[in-house]
Amino acid sequence: MEFGKDREHPCLGWIPVGSWDSHMHVIDPVNYPLAKDARYTPQPHLLPEALRLERSTGISKIILVQPSIYGNDNSCLLNALHALGPHRARAVVAFDCETIDHPTLERWHQWGVRGVRVNTQSVGKHMDEEELATTLRRYADIIRPYNWVLQLYVPLEATVVLENIVPELGVKLCLDHFGSPDFGKSHHHPREKDPYPYSLPGFRSLVNLLVQGSTYVKLSAPYRLSRDGAWSDLEPVARELLSVAGMTRAVFASDWPHTRFEGLNIRPYMKKLLEWCGDDDVLVQRVFKGNAETLWGIEQ
Repeated sequence: MEFGKDREHPCLGWIPVGSWDSHMHVIDPVNYPLAKDARYTPQPHLLPEALRLERSTGISKIILVQPSIYGNDNSCLLNALHALGPHRARAVVAFDCETIDHPTLERWHQWGVRGVRVNTQSVGKHMDEEELATTLRRYADIIRPYNWVLQLYVPLEATVVLENIVPELGVKLCLDHFGSPDFGKSHHHPREKDPYPYSLPGFRSLVNLLVQGSTYVKLSAPYRLSRDGAWSDLEPVARELLSVAGMTRAVFASDWPHTRFEGLNIRPYMKKLLEWCGDDDVLVQRVFKGNAETLWGIEQ
């Protein structure tokens, strides 16, 4: 296995050459105004800054993800994608199923777009079972001819519904941020016999989805989930996901620039993730590189 000596970072350990960051944003409110209904206003976080962060961690390739604050206007993301080129980056856009057209999709695909994001968490939107199923079917029908990924930022509890919907979609699905468990809710119920983390509402359905084979999960944004800086509540979740899907369908992502958590240092989390992988170099290679290449359809 190829590990680069120039990728050795004392604060991290070994990162495979050609590693991918499967979730980061570029934000430029000056040149690309935010959506009118944006729920927060971050500082600018431009591409040169992003690349400095990636170099400092040993990451060389990135997936640009459309943040909720830009709505369906992908201009900022697409400009960054153009600047990087297809040898270094891919992208996940947002669009309205009612207005998107095939020429636009074809053009985006040529530029390196490989997914669409459906985000209910950042905007506080709730979808019941019928609405969620209908929405995902519509997006899947649109992206299926391009072999794009349907990326979801939804609560972990939604996986109970997804478990029945995903097998019929015919597309790859990727869940943001460990599947987005809520550690603030009670994990134990009078009739609940499952041990933690299976007692988390929706966790067993997440595992079932991962085992089915078309669903991936991003090991990202622990600070959005955990209630303590040591990630003690998150560690059992992470270790179980690595056990179930680490060799096939779990990918690392930084979630830079950590919107609403700006200034956070992601390196301690990366070091912790490497610790959770143990001494298994093959597992590290899959989580930081191989699984991402399969998920995003990267040509070898």
